[in-house]
Parts: sequence; C-alpha cells; structure tokens
Amino acid sequence: MLKNFCYIFLFVLSCTQDYGIITGKTKTIVVTETITETITETETVTEEVEVPVYIEVEVPVYIGDTAVDDPGLIWVDSFIQPNTVDGIDILWVIDTSGSMYRYDAQLLLGIETMLIALPSTSWRLAMMSNDPARSVLENQFPLVPGDDILDAEAMYSSMGRGGMEKGFDAVYEYIINNSYSGTWLRPDAGLLVVYVSDEEEQSNDHFSDVADFISWYRGLRGGSVFMASIVNHDPMESLCAWPPTSIDVGTRYMDATNAFGGNIIDICADDWTAGVADAAASIEPHESWPLTHEAIVDSVRVFMNGILSTSGWIYSVTDNTVYFTSLPPGSTLVEIGYRYYEADPDTADTGTTP
Repeated sequence: MLKNFCYIFLFVLSCTQDYGIITGKTKTIVVTETITETITETETVTEEVEVPVYIEVEVPVYIGDTAVDDPGLIWVDSFIQPNTVDGIDILWVIDTSGSMYRYDAQLLLGIETMLIALPSTSWRLAMMSNDPARSVLENQFPLVPGDDILDAEAMYSSMGRGGMEKGFDAVYEYIINNSYSGTWLRPDAGLLVVYVSDEEEQSNDHFSDVADFISWYRGLRGGSVFMASIVNHDPMESLCAWPPTSIDVGTRYMDATNAFGGNIIDICADDWTAGVADAAASIEPHESWPLTHEAIVDSVRVFMNGILSTSGWIYSVTDNTVYFTSLPPGSTLVEIGYRYYEADPDTADTGTTP
C-alpha cells in the first residue's frame, strides 16, 4: 500500500515538472481588418449654349458694274497737294566735311538738273554749309533765272566750309541769325531745303530733337515749305559699294523729309537727276498724277482727305494717269486707290529677247 502511494506521488511530481516547462513560452496573434468604402456621387447638369456655324460662300467682286473672278491687287498712290506760292526760295545745305569731295561732280550735276527743272521765273537758289558756324556767315547772292551751271560752280567754290554736320542748326542760323539772308529770302515765297550729306544729322544747339525742327520749319512761310534729302540709306537698302555704318545713315534727315512728303535720294546712286527733278516739281501744285501700276479700268477711286471724290478728275487709260479737272486745294492729302494685275513672271518683260 505504501509502495503504491509512492508511485502515485512520483507520477504527480513528474507531471508537474513537465507542465512547468511548457508554460515558459507565450505567443500573441494580432489580427487587423481594414475596410475601405468608396462612395461616388454623380450629378448631371444640362446647359444650352449657342455654337456658331461657319459656311464658306463665294462673294463676287465687282469692278464698276462687272463681277470679276480675279479682282487683282490693291495699290494706293498718294501725295499732299502743295500750296500755291508766289515763287520759291531754295537752300542747298551741303555737308562740307572732307569725305564729301568725292560727290562734287554729282552735286553740281544735281544742281544743274534743278536749274533746268525749275519754272522759268520767280525762283532763287543759294548754297551753304551744314556747319552752323559757316552758314551764319554766308553772304553770297543766290542764283536766279538766267544763271547756269558755271554760275553754280562759282558759288560752290566760294562757299564757306566747315567740319560740323548740323544741318538743322545750320538752316536756323542762316534764316534767323544771318542778316544777309534777309536781303533775298522772300516771306511770301515758298521755301525748299535740300540736304546733302554722307553722315547722320548731328544738331544739338537748337534741335537735338527732330520733332522740334519739324515744328519750327513747318511754321515758316505759312506752311509753304518743302524738303528733300540726298543721304546715306540703311545698309540693307544702300546702293553704296561699301554699305554705310549706322552712324553714317541719314535717319534724322529722312525723318524730317518724310514729314513734309519730300524726296529722298540715296547719295550712292549713280544718278541724282531724277530725284532732284522730282524735288523741283514738288513745289508746284499737281495737275495730274501718273500711277505706279497699270490700273484696271473702272477700279480707280480718288479720295481727298479721306473722303471719296466722284468728280474733278478723270483717268486716262492711254498714259495711266489721273488728271485733275479741278485742282485739289493746297495741303490736301490726295489718295488714288486702284486694282492692278501683277505681271506674270513667265511673260513679264525682262529686257531680253527670247
């Protein structure tokens, strides 16, 4: 009995020791559950909008009363009608710096051309340096009808010379501060200034701003003033063998001349005569105007200060010129608009014989 009790006791102890070893480890399990819920809400909005619809249609072009398939290109010739004046006083304002000697022959030929182109009476022409210090002292009596190129050469040779290139200031000094100019300049005559220079205008005494010179000059002679320039053009347009630099381009001269609708001639052109003749003609009221392109018959329209003029002019097909049966008043902006056909390069006259 005692023996059996010991076996039972030993068994119990053995079971207890084995159980204690097992309980020495612990395992933890964590479970995470994620729930994602997406809610989408859609709203429909209806709005009425106007959508333009373009339809291509052919619109006939009429010249006169006739519809044409090819209306041609549009061109506008324009000019400002000079005021009627009692004679014209002319000042050639010449650059007398050292670089200008190469233009002596062309200069004198240009002056001779002007002498021939001018009306037979009531004009006076003088030459002066564009150096104000010389122009204020110039005291030669002008050329008058009956004088010729020999007289012009003598005046040019005797003219005072200087190195400053201030054409605007030079004209001011001659007209305002040179007492001799008052002996021949006529307040009731028109005034034409012709600038000749191979460098930029550099006035800084009276007219550092071109607009100031334009305003002052326009106030002379009741507005009967004209201008032309023979100067260096922009290098991209210049006719010079060696294009001028930017400081030699006569921009200020050209700006002033354009303000008066005057002629601008490239100083490097082989021939100045056509431009000089046009400058001489610009002082007389225009009785006609030749068109730049051959106008399509019935397409010519004439506007006076922006208003269509239906009378006072006729177009001549024979010489492609508009003739004024009633002269436009002085200072009127005359614009002649018309259509023309561009020459076909395959049939255009190239000056050669096929």
